[in-house]
Amino acid sequence: MRIGLNPNKDIKNFKDKFSHQVIIPVFIPSHDDYFMDALKILEKSLNSIFKTVHSRTFISVVSNGSSKKTESFLNTLYENGSIHELIFTENIGKLNSIYKALGGHNIPLVTITDADVIFVSGWQEETFKLFTNFPKTGTVGLIPQFLSYQSHCHNLLFDFLFSKDLKFGKVEDPKGLKHFYNSLGWKDDYPRSRLKYILYLEINRIKAIVGSGHVVATYRRELFNTVKFFNPYKMGGNSESLLDELASKFGLYRFTTVKNYAYHLGNKLDKDEIEGLDSEIPFLNKNKVYPISLNSINRTNKFVYIAKKVIIQFILKSHKLRMLYLNYLGLPKDVRKTF
Repeated sequence: MRIGLNPNKDIKNFKDKFSHQVIIPVFIPSHDDYFMDALKILEKSLNSIFKTVHSRTFISVVSNGSSKKTESFLNTLYENGSIHELIFTENIGKLNSIYKALGGHNIPLVTITDADVIFVSGWQEETFKLFTNFPKTGTVGLIPQFLSYQSHCHNLLFDFLFSKDLKFGKVEDPKGLKHFYNSLGWKDDYPRSRLKYILYLEINRIKAIVGSGHVVATYRRELFNTVKFFNPYKMGGNSESLLDELASKFGLYRFTTVKNYAYHLGNKLDKDEIEGLDSEIPFLNKNKVYPISLNSINRTNKFVYIAKKVIIQFILKSHKLRMLYLNYLGLPKDVRKTF
């Protein structure tokens, strides 16, 4: 029997209090072998987020089949109010766990990060700066990477094909760039020129690296409105490329901040490295909120999307055309072959 009306009936769910959501999927099923240091790294990662975000940031953590010890640690953070949303699930895969955290929210910017990333103070401000100054921004990464312009950036490369605003320049944070590849376990045998030059778009003295990775990146929430909220892969497969191609399918651009505003740690704890990064992360004034106003977007015409992609891929895959293109973009002759 029901008596009276539910007090929530016909009440709209407004969440204007938040302008930015951070989603952290966590998979720590055990505490030995590969995952021996994972919980300590997760704690460092979350602390760096708590220290560097403003008061209108909604923090979602999804425990994707993690151990009881991990879930107990996360539950303590939830109970003390450090995180706003904590979701427990069996191992349904990284992308599906992200989708769970997206559901029920309509916060305009969404940062998706691995659980082994340290954030540096100022990352939100720099992210907002790119969204504000480049109206067609769809994704902003925080970790510069080699050749990022070659991945899902055909919209931007086509639109600025004959523009002087697009050009190669000196890497502003070579130490940070090198750190990322060390964290992946790469051998130090890649072309050294990739630590010196990177492709920028610069308009009105605001500069951004062309392209973005997916270890940590911020997306316009609208990009997910057409996503099918299920993916068959736990990791790999097409799960990461789905995030990478979101912006380009809407005719938008992918960027990365010119300096490292986050550091990937991997699965092994380097105490000296962690202490060095911790010293660079002062507490943010939580009341310093960066205003963001995004224009509405529509999915790009499929023919236009394919045409731009085919033209740019043709240029990049042809050795002769690529060399001419890199020359036009200002890359020195002695390093073109490694790009």
